Amino acid sequence: MKKKNTLKETINENVKLKLKLINFKSKIDKCINLIYKSLKNKGKIIICGNGGSAADAQHLVAELLIRLKPTKKRKSLPAISLALDTSTLTACANDYNFEQIFSRPLESLGNKKDVLIAISTSGNSKNIINALKVAKKNGIKSIGFFGKSGGKSKKFCDISLLVPSEETARIQECHIFLGHYILEMVENKIFKED
Repeated sequence: MKKKNTLKETINENVKLKLKLINFKSKIDKCINLIYKSLKNKGKIIICGNGGSAADAQHLVAELLIRLKPTKKRKSLPAISLALDTSTLTACANDYNFEQIFSRPLESLGNKKDVLIAISTSGNSKNIINALKVAKKNGIKSIGFFGKSGGKSKKFCDISLLVPSEETARIQECHIFLGHYILEMVENKIFKED
């Protein structure tokens, strides 16, 4: 029987995994520039995910709409979570199917100026794959926050950030870190110009 991780072991695991993210610096910089260009061109950031990733989607949208740093006085940046509207989610799941809960609203809400951020620990969620397919079809640039190998979603993304872990909790911890870092850099870039 495997021994349960201690607090110290879990923290060390988290830190080691985050240090591996340094290897993705060029991809992270591409994400920053893609989001920056979208927002400067009057686009919006659209984010989706399931379960804990849905919570991360909402969290990151709030960071854009409100602000990342309490000392930063800035205007709101346009962003929307596709996992937020329970009426739309349940109507789509009921009238169509759960696999279209993100792709269906993206068809009407997204445009070529926007960026879709898809968050999935496995990269194999059919509703995420379908959203990425709609983004590609409609000329919406996409960023994927995935775990492991990126699953089937990876091939539909413009930029994929793959957290090299099998542990859902560790992957999600890295996803929220990446989201905070990328959006903080975007915020700095946009508002140093003002």
